[in-house]
Amino acid sequence: MRFAIGDLIFYGESGTCRVEEIVEREFLGELRTCYRLSPVYQSCTIFTPADSETVFMRNIVSPKEAQAIIDSIETIVPEVTKTTSPRELTERYDKMIKTHDCNEYMKFVVSFHVKKKLLSEQKKKVSAIDERFLKKVEDLLYGELAAALEMDKIAAKLMIQERVQAL
Repeated sequence: MRFAIGDLIFYGESGTCRVEEIVEREFLGELRTCYRLSPVYQSCTIFTPADSETVFMRNIVSPKEAQAIIDSIETIVPEVTKTTSPRELTERYDKMIKTHDCNEYMKFVVSFHVKKKLLSEQKKKVSAIDERFLKKVEDLLYGELAAALEMDKIAAKLMIQERVQAL
């Protein structure tokens, strides 16, 4: 068993979830050990096999790791994507989200704000695709860091945005 009742885990694209229960449950026609998960920032219940290899699951980052990720903001070298192809942007951002890596998410947030600032200077706006993926990444990142640091998600967001905007 990878996780215990009460553990906070990162689950697929749902983000931070709490393991509420471990139960035997029929799943796809066979009896399997399953986790009952409660997403921390959504109101729903998720049942997933404990041995699932199709959905990504891991423990959330530790408080020390979370603080290190936040402290790395000033040292991140942003990658401003030059492509304007919606398909290429979507593929690139989907790949980044599937890393399930807070460091990659933070790099995206910093890069987005640098890109937005550069475009603003040219009297242009970021694309709807950029905005959509930013929202998704921020949801996953701020949720996990807030849970790790035992703070409110909005407070985590404000703290990070303040540091990013100071760049």
